[in-house]
This record gives sequence, C-alpha cells and structure tokens, in this order.
Amino acid sequence: MKSTGIIRKVDELGRIVLPIELRRTLDIAERDELEIYMEGDRIILQKFEPSCVFCSSSRELVSYRGKNICQECIRSMGKY
Repeated sequence: MKSTGIIRKVDELGRIVLPIELRRTLDIAERDELEIYMEGDRIILQKFEPSCVFCSSSRELVSYRGKNICQECIRSMGKY
C-alpha cells in the first residue's frame, strides 16, 4: 500500500474530506458512490462499480428486482 503522507481529521459527524488529488487520480467525482469495507484493522474505500450477482461482470447489466444481472447470465439461464 502506497503512503500519500496526507492526514485528515474526522469531524464531529464522522466525515473526512478526500483530497482533490486523490479524487482526480482515482476518477472519483461528486455524488459517486464509494464502497466501504474492512480488511483486518484497515478501512478500505473503493469506487463502487455495479456488477452481476452471479459472475461479477460489470458489462451489459440489467436490474431485476433490485439485483444486477449481466446479459450473459440471462442467456445462460434461458437454457434451463
């Protein structure tokens, strides 16, 4: 993991500000969704990319009952 040397304080509402340099580098814009998860004692922020619930593909997604399914998985389900 690369250290940036940037330190931010958490405000009274639990928020932090991501520096513009990081947002530009990671292509994070206003209103983009970030996924938050933990690995051991680390908090990981990752730009959220919707994916298929079956194969994790992010191409040609269709939303069905609140779940994302790719066209390939839809075609393969038609075989059963």
